[in-house]
Amino acid sequence: MIELDGLTKRFGDFTAVDDLSLTIQTGEFFGLLGPNGAGKTTTISMLSTVLLPTSGEIRIDGVRLDRRASAQKRKLAVITQEYSMRQDMTMDEVMEYQGRLYFMPRREIRERTDALLEFAGLKEYRRRTVRHLSGGMKRKLMICRALMIQPEILLLDEPTAGMDALSRRQMWNLLRRVNSDQMTIVLTTHYMEEAQALCGRVALIDRGRLQKLDSPAALIDALGAFAVDEIAEDTLSSRYFHDRDAAIRHLSQAGPGAALRATTLEDVFVECAGRKLTKG
Repeated sequence: MIELDGLTKRFGDFTAVDDLSLTIQTGEFFGLLGPNGAGKTTTISMLSTVLLPTSGEIRIDGVRLDRRASAQKRKLAVITQEYSMRQDMTMDEVMEYQGRLYFMPRREIRERTDALLEFAGLKEYRRRTVRHLSGGMKRKLMICRALMIQPEILLLDEPTAGMDALSRRQMWNLLRRVNSDQMTIVLTTHYMEEAQALCGRVALIDRGRLQKLDSPAALIDALGAFAVDEIAEDTLSSRYFHDRDAAIRHLSQAGPGAALRATTLEDVFVECAGRKLTKG
C-alpha cells in the first residue's frame, strides 16, 4: 500500500505539488491525471525518490520512504517518458546489465531474461540492438528491464507517449497481465481512453492539488452517462444526461449534425479542466 500524506513540493516560490493526500491499495491499477503542469511527473519523481518532498511524506506498507530506505526503494521500479537505454546494446545486454546492477546471480539473470522477453513477445528479437527496435519494442523492453528485480510497485510516467494505436493497445494488454499478478501500478497519462481502459481508480489533480478521486465509471456516472454533441457556429459543445430518454428528447430538438453517444472519461476531464481547474 502507498500512502501520500500532505505531500508537498516547492521549487522556490512555485508549488508543484500542494498538500496531496491519497492512498493506493496493493495490487491496484491507479491513474494520476491532469493538465500539463498539474504535478503528475513531480509526484512520480517523489515516489521514485528522484526528488525529495518539501513537506509531507510517502509511506510504503507503513514505512516512510526516503533515499536511505533501501528495502522500500527496492519495491519500486519506474519507467519514464524518455528511452533510457544504450543504443548499441542488445536486449540481452540491457537485461544483463540491469541484473548486474542489483547483484543478481548470472543464472537468475538468464532465467529472468528468458521469461520476461517471452512474456512481452520480444524473445525472437533479443539480439537486436536498441537502435534497431521500434518505439513499441523499446517501451516493452523498458517494462521487462523494470520487472527484472521483481518489484512490487511499477511507476509509469506516460508509458505510451508517441506510440501508434496498435502498439498502444499491445502495451495495454501487457500492463493488464503485469497487474493481474497483483503488482501495484501507478500510471500518468494524457490519453484518457488509456486511463479509462486500465485504471480501477483515477485521481484528477491540478496545480498540485487533488480535485477528484474515484473510479472512471463513477466519475462518468456523476457527469451523466449519455452525451449529446452539437455543433453551432463551428463550435462543438456537449450536454450530459443521466437518463437516456432525456438525452433522446434533447437530441430530437437539436440542430442538424447533433449526435448521441456514451460519455467517456475524457468528457469528465474536459468538463473539469475547462470549467473548474482553470479558475483561479
